Amino acid sequence: MSFILYFVIKVQSNSKYDNELVVEEYYKHDARFQEEMQRVQNAQDLNHKPIITQTHEGITIVFPQEFTTNQITGTVSLYRPSNKKLDFDTPISLSNPTLLIPKSKLAGGQWGINMEWQYQGKKYLTKESIYIN
Repeated sequence: MSFILYFVIKVQSNSKYDNELVVEEYYKHDARFQEEMQRVQNAQDLNHKPIITQTHEGITIVFPQEFTTNQITGTVSLYRPSNKKLDFDTPISLSNPTLLIPKSKLAGGQWGINMEWQYQGKKYLTKESIYIN
C-alpha cells in the first residue's frame, strides 16, 4: 500500500507528469459549443478558404483574394498539446492577404491552430494542426 502511495505522490508532485486540461475553463468552453459549430460551418461554406502552410520563415496564413484584407479581424491562437506554457495568441491585422507567424516563436513539434476571425460581421472559426520541424 505504501509503495503505491509513494508513486502516486511522486507523479502528482513532478511537473514532468503534468495532468492539465488542454483548455482552461473547460465547462465554459463547452457551453459555447453550438456557437462554435456555427462559426466552423461558416468557414466550411466559403468557396475559397484561408490556407495555412508551414514555410521556412514560419507559418503563413493566406486569406482569399475576394476579401478586403483590412476588414478581416480576429485572433490566431497557437497551442501545444504537450506544453501549455508555449501557447500564444496573435491578432489578425492585415495590410496584405498574408499573415506570417515567425518560426522564432515556434518550438519544434505539434501545434494546434485556432483561427477565430470575422469579415463584414460574419464570424468564422478555422482549426488545423501543423507539425514544426
